[in-house]
Amino acid sequence: MLALRPAEVYRKIIAAGHLAERLGAKMLGLGAYTSVVGDGGKTIARELDIAVTAGDSYTTALSVSATLEAARRMEIDLSEALLAVVGASGAIGGAVAQLLAPHMGRTLLVGRNQERLDLVAGRMAAAASSEVACTTGIDEIRKADIVVTVTSSGGGLLQPDLLKTGAVVCDVSRPRDVSWQTSRSRDDVLVFDGGLVSVPGGVDFGFDYGLPPQMTFGCMAETMVLTFESFFEDYSLGKDLALEQIRQIDEMADKHGFKLAALRSFEHKLDDAVIQRIKAKAQSGGRG
Repeated sequence: MLALRPAEVYRKIIAAGHLAERLGAKMLGLGAYTSVVGDGGKTIARELDIAVTAGDSYTTALSVSATLEAARRMEIDLSEALLAVVGASGAIGGAVAQLLAPHMGRTLLVGRNQERLDLVAGRMAAAASSEVACTTGIDEIRKADIVVTVTSSGGGLLQPDLLKTGAVVCDVSRPRDVSWQTSRSRDDVLVFDGGLVSVPGGVDFGFDYGLPPQMTFGCMAETMVLTFESFFEDYSLGKDLALEQIRQIDEMADKHGFKLAALRSFEHKLDDAVIQRIKAKAQSGGRG
């Protein structure tokens, strides 16, 4: 999809949307690269008669909750912590930064678009969040205690030497931003997948996309939740997510029994024993 022109991607998604309309669907959920291409679903929504969501609001809510839970289990003092958000110029990254910053000592926004970074930083300053800085250099995350990464770089952006001993890293991106080598060589860093949710009931999705039964991605769950609520209106579109909308979808999902999934990393559950080993390694001085 990354190799195609946006106009061609639009054409294919809109064609799928028209098929969904003919089959009786009332909501079209975007996800992964279909949600980040072009203008975040706005063009697609204008071409369809059914509601469209990019799924970014619930993905944001889940990623924030998972990051706070991981930091708690690693016993990180958030009031003294430096948070780095990689991809902060995007919809999810910018919203994650705004929601997590009030918990942190300092926040570093990382992205390729300086103008967008400055815009996000301005919103955070207006909300009296913690100290905020911006950078277009990925190397700056070496100082971060907590990293949330959500980009469309295509994978492998965060290499082992970029992470601080004892860091908590929430990787929301698919393909993952954190390289496979990092999970193998950095036993002093807690890396986990963001945006995962446990679905209520005995659900069988009918195909395997790499997650255990009863678990899905936040973008897909957002479409389900809105449908359960009969909330057939466009949602989570564009590059600027409304914080109130994020809180709203989180409350609706909780009402229907959706829950934050257990922390996972590279298809493995991070149980208490694993997290304790990582914490002990970090406290003893780091990589081995």
